[in-house]
Amino acid sequence: MALLDGRTVVVSGVGPGLGHQVAVRAAREGANVVLGARTEDNLAKTAAEVEAGHPGRAAWRGTDIAADDACTALAELAVQRFGRIDAVVHVAALDGYFGGVADADFIAWRQVLDVNLIGTLQLTRACLPALRERGGSVVIIGTQSAVAAPSQVQQAAYAASKGALTSAMYSMARELGPERIRVNTVLPGWMWGPAVETYVRWTASTDSVPEDEVRARLAERMALPELATDGDVAEAALFFASDRARAITGQSLLVNAGELMR
Repeated sequence: MALLDGRTVVVSGVGPGLGHQVAVRAAREGANVVLGARTEDNLAKTAAEVEAGHPGRAAWRGTDIAADDACTALAELAVQRFGRIDAVVHVAALDGYFGGVADADFIAWRQVLDVNLIGTLQLTRACLPALRERGGSVVIIGTQSAVAAPSQVQQAAYAASKGALTSAMYSMARELGPERIRVNTVLPGWMWGPAVETYVRWTASTDSVPEDEVRARLAERMALPELATDGDVAEAALFFASDRARAITGQSLLVNAGELMR
């Protein structure tokens, strides 16, 4: 039996990277997938790839998780189309604001918190009525930056929002555990995929060095000889979404090729 056979998984933040990998791999493991993101072209592309291999197993809706009614509509779509929700994987995040506290634009910080923290909690709440019927899993994609700030870039607002989500995860795990709803967090480090590929290209151009050299700089920080990929992070998230993690809740798992060990 496949890891998620017959289950319905809601995935937020379906773009070209991690969200796409979560959705495609969940379908490969037998799940119906319900996809949400602000960019409908990304949703349509991922849904088409799922449907090509698994007809009738994808549904999608343009969704801004900062809007409570949009979260409700995505959860309702899952129930209307597939009759259930068994897991929610939260990939959606606002991660394009850089800088520290000294130069902070706190209006921008509030937007980051509104999406990453409040938006994630809103979508979780919208899915609770369906999750309560059979129990299930909430998986939050956090970041290693929430527990160890990187030296290469400053993303204090992003790290703070994800750190707050990790704290919320502990509370939700305790609150929802009696209803057999598990809540866990995956903390990626440097994750090879579209975002890091862009960073490598930009750094290589800025430093006038080959892209392979920039990638090697990142990899030399790892215990393993290469970066984790967005596919590796997706696999960890789907493990948490499955019954193989039925006794695991309130946990944070670093997926980082051993850059940081705790």
